[in-house]
Amino acid sequence: MTTASDATLGIVGVVDAVTAQLRGRILRAEIRSGDPITEAAVSQSFGVARPSAKAAIEQLVASGLLVRTAHRSARVVGIDSATVRDVYRTRTRLESAALRDLAVTRTVPRAAVEANAELLAMPPGPDPATVAPDLRFHTALIEALDSERTARMYRSVLDEVRLCMAQVQGRRLLDAAAIAAQHRDILAAVASGDGERAAVLLDAHLSSAEERLVEALDAD
Repeated sequence: MTTASDATLGIVGVVDAVTAQLRGRILRAEIRSGDPITEAAVSQSFGVARPSAKAAIEQLVASGLLVRTAHRSARVVGIDSATVRDVYRTRTRLESAALRDLAVTRTVPRAAVEANAELLAMPPGPDPATVAPDLRFHTALIEALDSERTARMYRSVLDEVRLCMAQVQGRRLLDAAAIAAQHRDILAAVASGDGERAAVLLDAHLSSAEERLVEALDAD
């Protein structure tokens, strides 16, 4: 049975609304790595029915933000060095292929240019607020291919990408101006039709974030 609270959470649907709110709490580190998330706790916290709580948890397990083993509650996935390397290298494979394809037609995605303009407008220095436009830049490269299957593959790791990026910028490891400059060079290579150079620049760009985060995690 749908509760009164279920009916007031928004037209996007109860499960999607709860999933979005839980995702936000995880990405803001309000719920930390290793913390358990139970159906009972979610149901009580959001005032929704247990089936809605269960479905929201299952969505976050599917997206990689939560992990669940037999006979245990779901828990926020731990971000360790191996996870970071796998996530960033998966990104590199997908985004490099996208850049090579875009360079063939010298297609510079407008959404990527706009996202980078937001980064350029930010004050110099590391800032967690760079995560959103930074991720929009990279997502725009994939979406410009106009391939639902490629986009679906990228979306399958997107939450883990967000979690890693939030860790990088939450630790204030990268400078907004430096990020924007690297993005600009990548787009310039695409515009000139040099897909290989764009891919090389992307690899250096993502490797920098990867190595800084791995170093910080290993130092903890």
